[in-house]
Amino acid sequence: MTTTVPAPSAPVPPAPVTVPTGGARVAWTSMTAIVPAVWGTTYIVTTHLLPAGHPVFASMMRALPAGLVALLLARRLPRGSWWWKSLVLGTLNMAAFFPLLFVAAQHLPGGVAATLGAAQPIVVAFLAVGILHERLSIWRVVWGVLGLAGVGLVLIGPEAALDPVGVAAGLGGALSMGLGVVLTKKWGRPEGVSAIGLAGWQLTAGGLVLLLPALLIDGVPPGIDGPAMLGYAWLCLVGALFAYTIWFAAIRRLPVTATALLGLLSPLVAAILGAAIAGEVLSSVQLAGFALALAAMLAGQLNPGAKRRDSVAPEADG
Repeated sequence: MTTTVPAPSAPVPPAPVTVPTGGARVAWTSMTAIVPAVWGTTYIVTTHLLPAGHPVFASMMRALPAGLVALLLARRLPRGSWWWKSLVLGTLNMAAFFPLLFVAAQHLPGGVAATLGAAQPIVVAFLAVGILHERLSIWRVVWGVLGLAGVGLVLIGPEAALDPVGVAAGLGGALSMGLGVVLTKKWGRPEGVSAIGLAGWQLTAGGLVLLLPALLIDGVPPGIDGPAMLGYAWLCLVGALFAYTIWFAAIRRLPVTATALLGLLSPLVAAILGAAIAGEVLSSVQLAGFALALAAMLAGQLNPGAKRRDSVAPEADG
């Protein structure tokens, strides 16, 4: 009598990617730009709707419910290596990034906190060289530096109090999500898994990582009222479920550094909301900084050097 030993399941290959060009590229870029614009509302929601002093709990509430909803919609669980990959990506993109984001929002004016994320495109550009083995796009690095210069112009505004804790949290968040973005690009997603499925894996993993610290460090905020529930719902359903589904779909199709440069929209939205709702005064210097950030974001979607290189894959320009 012979015993048949089942062969180990082969790794699920990444789904094929169709790289958009021309009008499709513009359409994808425009749709993706909605995501950092939505993320720019985090600061005003955090400071005006959520209970103060509970950043880890707010982070968990943003990630875990959204992840569970996404899992119900996608009806697909990770397989094989995607269990640990989802944990790594969920930790970088959510479990580490969200608390740092909330800490920055609670220690800095909204526009200042958001603009610290302008360091992310530079982080992504260099990580893409080391991890993705992409050619360094000098064009996008230069515009990333100019975008960061726009951050400097915002930070020297008269209303920009530089709380060290807030600044450290903002820069740490940019580093964490920058690495998460590059690894998301590197690993892609398995065949047959939708963008909402990938978002669900990461959001759930990140939320579970945050669950115990949220209860032990922050606890449940007392007296969660209607505005707080509305704030949590916005961050969960729009800022996480909707936004990350689009974000992960776009990362597969667009150059990773160009996509990261779209993040410069966050400080613009945060500043506009801060001026309109919170009464934060924007000086001419700060406005010039935001204009420079916007110019960097737009110029960074181009890469003239790629046109002069022959036989280069559409995504190899980083």
